[in-house]
Amino acid sequence: MASLAGLLRERGHEVTGSDQDVYPPMSTQLAAMGIEVRTPYAEGNVPVDADLVVIGNALSRGNPEVEAVLDRRQPMTSLPALLAREFLQPRTSMVVAGTHGKTTTASLLAFVLQQAGLDPSFLIGGVPLDFGRSYRLGGGRHFVIEGDEYDSAFFDKRPKFVHYLPNVAVITNVEFDHADIYSDLGAVQTAFLRLLGVVPRKGLVVAGVESPALRAILPRALSRVETFGLGVEADWRAEDVRPEGAGVRFRLLRGGKDEGEFALGLAGRHNVRNALAALAAAAEAGVPPEAARPALAAFRGVKRRLEERGRVGGVTVYDDFAHHPTAVRATLEALREQAGPSPPGRLIAVFEPRSYTSRTRVFQDDFARAFGEADLVMVAAAHLPGKVPEGERLSEAELVAAIRAGGTEAAFAPSVDAIVARLAEDLREHDRVVVLSNGGFGGIHDRLLGALAARDKGRQ
Repeated sequence: MASLAGLLRERGHEVTGSDQDVYPPMSTQLAAMGIEVRTPYAEGNVPVDADLVVIGNALSRGNPEVEAVLDRRQPMTSLPALLAREFLQPRTSMVVAGTHGKTTTASLLAFVLQQAGLDPSFLIGGVPLDFGRSYRLGGGRHFVIEGDEYDSAFFDKRPKFVHYLPNVAVITNVEFDHADIYSDLGAVQTAFLRLLGVVPRKGLVVAGVESPALRAILPRALSRVETFGLGVEADWRAEDVRPEGAGVRFRLLRGGKDEGEFALGLAGRHNVRNALAALAAAAEAGVPPEAARPALAAFRGVKRRLEERGRVGGVTVYDDFAHHPTAVRATLEALREQAGPSPPGRLIAVFEPRSYTSRTRVFQDDFARAFGEADLVMVAAAHLPGKVPEGERLSEAELVAAIRAGGTEAAFAPSVDAIVARLAEDLREHDRVVVLSNGGFGGIHDRLLGALAARDKGRQ
């Protein structure tokens, strides 16, 4: 919604808005645009003379602003419907979807196209460091958009990405997620079948062939399909993947043809997969791998995706958006690979169960296994547990016990203050701390760095 607000402002529209619990990086982006965020929700936040009210999918009947719009019979729409009408219809739409990796893949694709001189537009659910904001209105014909499977609005329960008129659809992988709206993996697959169903015959689907749930539905595609993966028979394949500095290096094979070595400035095999997807989509836009090579090496990543937030007293603190067991495991594996076989310090994970799915029991055992690469796991209290039915809630105590049973030290801390206090006392030189949350988490990153600085100053 913040990105859409930015695009509309660039078009010359006056934009106002409201939200609850807004936090960086989107809160700072809105402030920089001069767009006031009114809070809490109230009827008076919605101008009576608004030409159009865009209602986000987090709102439902009973919200005072929704009720005001309905009572007044004001024109209303959803985010995806407005995007399609105002921005995507006249352009080549490149939709990046999937359970994991879509923000990084979309950001990398937009950067490759920009570096190739195609002047793309984009709207992404994160802030690419190379652009400094989550949206762009370019002069070229390509529009890169991150498309997720969440529903569009309380009055339109279709997945958002079916609105996006894809000429190219990248699907990184398909796993069960969003337990608040999908009952099982089959329901998630049905959502992605809807995406396959709106790609035109002359369009292209770029698919992660290592994802079993995605591989199972690919025969239903009516367009061309190109696959990508590591160590498998894929159209776009990476071999000889190895860490190099803060990133990785790999050899690219396209249709069996050796395209040479590529460097990527991001760590982890999951990011190599993201790069393969971006390379395949960029080639469809007319940017061959050779032309994309410099952009891959120069790409700096996305805020809150394994982002280094600071280093104090030899302790490095990272921020990562991971809130699904697969993403948690990939993040920790990337940090392990980056440090080499015998790192001098410990790898410490701080986990806040915040997304609806992570607050349920559905992935409790999977989370316990996902933290196996860490030396210590600090589990925070689940965010707003009351929104999950009591019998379905994650148990922090059981999760901690299961992590310990797997051989990793773990502890529960009920508050950000408690986590910061323990870590500030315990951390030592060469330790690395990765904070895993899809929310603001009480500003824990800066608070921890501040506590470490105060500790070290007191010891001098």
